[in-house]
Amino acid sequence: MTLSEEELAEELTEGPPPAVPSRARVVAGRFFRSAQGRVGFTVLALMFLLAFAGPLFSPWTYTDKDFTAFMQPPSARHWFGTLQTGSDVFAVTLRGMQKSLVVGLLAALVSTALAAVVGAFAGYFLGWTDRALSWVTDLLLVLPAFLILAILSPLFGPGQWPLFVVMLALFLWMVTSKIVRGMTVSLKEREFIQAARYMGVPPVRIIFRHVLPNLSSLLIVDATLNVSSAILTETSLSYFGFGIQPPDVSFGTLIADGSKTAIYAPWTFWFVAGLLVVTVLAVNLVGDALRDAFDPSSSRKGPR
Repeated sequence: MTLSEEELAEELTEGPPPAVPSRARVVAGRFFRSAQGRVGFTVLALMFLLAFAGPLFSPWTYTDKDFTAFMQPPSARHWFGTLQTGSDVFAVTLRGMQKSLVVGLLAALVSTALAAVVGAFAGYFLGWTDRALSWVTDLLLVLPAFLILAILSPLFGPGQWPLFVVMLALFLWMVTSKIVRGMTVSLKEREFIQAARYMGVPPVRIIFRHVLPNLSSLLIVDATLNVSSAILTETSLSYFGFGIQPPDVSFGTLIADGSKTAIYAPWTFWFVAGLLVVTVLAVNLVGDALRDAFDPSSSRKGPR
């Protein structure tokens, strides 16, 4: 059977079938179609730009002191004013924002990775592995994290903030780990996991090549939301003197110092407090938008 000239011309002009968009592109499209996703992403990007590029445009660094301007309000010389020590509030605030953002991001990544590994191993192996890991998880859930971090605060001396990040992450992963365990128990019965087991693929490889990639949406959203939790926890600890230690600064140390002079020198407190609120709000908006992008059915609809 041969094609007519018209059919052949139509066949040639149709071209190949349209490519199916990848899941990442679909999720990204949903995310940026969401108003809160666009707002949260834009504000968060501006916060990072301000924190890491802003100091390049300031004539002062966070260690500089202006001994001719103590507790001065905002001016052309000092954009956010000065502290009692003569430090430039703009430079010190951006340094504190840098530290809090880095601590929040690293703590969120470490805690999410820990939750993924512990939960997946417990759910896949079950038995003694599950009981041992679940016992550790339950123990950390009932321990007073704030009190333990406060007791260990002498270890977080100058330059020891990476240790603080690790300790902070150790108390952020337990709830997510339980969720990952439950999803892994269900996922291990799926056909593609069973096929990999029958083919002799090692369990650890199955976990990292098949189980965890199928939980990526949960883990990405959890990591995003953990950023705000880590920033707020670091701020609380540093406010009471148990987190980032001088001479370094963070949101918490700046708020602690500024709260003493907030009434008669509001520029020492309200700039850093406002940036903290905006940053945490932007992170939460991004996390909510990511959750809705990965699972559109989770979006909450108001009454008609």
